[in-house]
Amino acid sequence: MTLRTSGIHHITAFASDPQANVDFYAGVLGLRLVKKTINFDAPEVYHLYFGNENGSPGTIITFFPWPNSRRGRIGGGQVGTTTYVIPEGTLGFWAERLAKLGVKAEQTARFGETFLQFVDNEGLQLELVERSEGEPSQWSFGGVPADKAIKGFGGAILYSVNHAQTADVLVNVMGLAKVGEENGYARFQSDGNLGNIIDVRLENMAWGAGGAGTVHHIAWRAKDFEEHEAWREQVAGHDLGPTPIVDRQYFNAVYFREGGGILFEIATDPPGFARDEAPETLGEKVMLPEWYEPHRAAIEGNLLPIQVRVLEGDEQ
Repeated sequence: MTLRTSGIHHITAFASDPQANVDFYAGVLGLRLVKKTINFDAPEVYHLYFGNENGSPGTIITFFPWPNSRRGRIGGGQVGTTTYVIPEGTLGFWAERLAKLGVKAEQTARFGETFLQFVDNEGLQLELVERSEGEPSQWSFGGVPADKAIKGFGGAILYSVNHAQTADVLVNVMGLAKVGEENGYARFQSDGNLGNIIDVRLENMAWGAGGAGTVHHIAWRAKDFEEHEAWREQVAGHDLGPTPIVDRQYFNAVYFREGGGILFEIATDPPGFARDEAPETLGEKVMLPEWYEPHRAAIEGNLLPIQVRVLEGDEQ
């Protein structure tokens, strides 16, 4: 039986300034900082997770904010644009909000939908689109009330060095269906209600370069640990060379690079972000895996202090 992902689990990107990263994603976009931990492979660097009130799969964008790191170049082998979905009737609110906070945005259309496109403080390409699908967020912060809050991912635009191979993997490995083609983009859809629509640019693009303002990888959902093992077998069966399963504390992960150069991950929905801290205090403390806990003082001493704060433009 061919497995089919329900959509995006998370997207992970690079940044350089941790406080500016928090100010943009919590302050400007109103997302919740649901987990403050470290890069397990480079413990001197934060790993920050932003999402809805629980950090539900399909809502989570994560960052490695490496101070003074180089700026990347968006291109082939990357997620080109990360799409967020907002409640119907709120695009005007978001256009006004971004303008108020000095974020330049412009409207564009694709597949009969209107998108509000902008970049974050380090050049990462983002867009907002209204859709009825997806559970409403219960989180409000600063100038973003819950009834206008980002629900989670709408999907993404993929930039490929071989768009035909990327499309083949989306359909024949990940189980998405091709639902349209228009103005240089192909659209693929899963059966989930968040992170379920992927647009692929129909141009073989020059390789991008990793660094601040670029996406490192896109992760797809596996519903549980048993299915996750089957996913690894399915990827291996297509000769895509998956990694062994890796325990990331809040989900298990397996990685592979598809033929268009984009790093894909498949991540489990469980156990989630409340496994090591209470839901009401998510993101308030630096959480470390047990093997780093004896080194907490040194690790925290190397991290720049950050805080979730209401932006000056939202203060009454």
